Amino acid sequence: MSMLVQGEHLTSPAQTNAARLGRWIAPLLAVSAATAFALGITTPPRSGPFCIGQCIVYPYTDVVQFVPRDYLWVLPGTLLLPLFVVLAGCIHASVGVSRRVYSLIGLCLASIAAGIITLDYFTQFEVVAPSLLRGQPDGLALFTQYNPHGFFIALEDLGYLMLSAAFLFVGAAFGSANRLERSIRWTFITSVLLAIASFIGMSWHFGFNLEYRFEIAIITITWTTLVASGVLLTFFFLRPTRSDLPLF
Repeated sequence: MSMLVQGEHLTSPAQTNAARLGRWIAPLLAVSAATAFALGITTPPRSGPFCIGQCIVYPYTDVVQFVPRDYLWVLPGTLLLPLFVVLAGCIHASVGVSRRVYSLIGLCLASIAAGIITLDYFTQFEVVAPSLLRGQPDGLALFTQYNPHGFFIALEDLGYLMLSAAFLFVGAAFGSANRLERSIRWTFITSVLLAIASFIGMSWHFGFNLEYRFEIAIITITWTTLVASGVLLTFFFLRPTRSDLPLF
């Protein structure tokens, strides 16, 4: 395989292609996560422990008045994990050979998380919301996002916990050769520690009544990490290479 000299490093064609793609995907991930975050924060809680005022109760059939406003955040939210999977693939091709076992594990875990979250979110957009608009709410109580202990919240919690596990291995794939790589590494590892502490602490305190509490915590942690890591990885992939050619 031909190799291109970059200072003291050897840059392979695979690493060059990963850099070309990563420099587009990383900022797109940061912007998508920030957009989803902004829409999520401005969507008021309609049920559960954080609802204030007139709240929607089981079987959550009175929510048609909030369609599509309460579902707008789902659109950028659906993009986040597939984008991170692509970015994890770019990272896997970019890190040193001795650390690629970690990046590969992180890529696999991210793929599992993406499958869970995209299915969960796309179901809201393609099944729950249209059923409400057509006056067909039967059987939706367990699947709607307004149920604080329904399938939607459970799959969200599972998906983002799986993403946190991916963060651990993706972070471990970065070395400590320079400040940028150290920052990326500890951004991911700090996120994992916060996610684990939140889950253990809330499970200990609330038991089977986590409801929206852990969901809000894990979304805040993971989406903040996606914004921060997207920015940092943009600079990581913008490092010049001798074969620095346009992607398109």
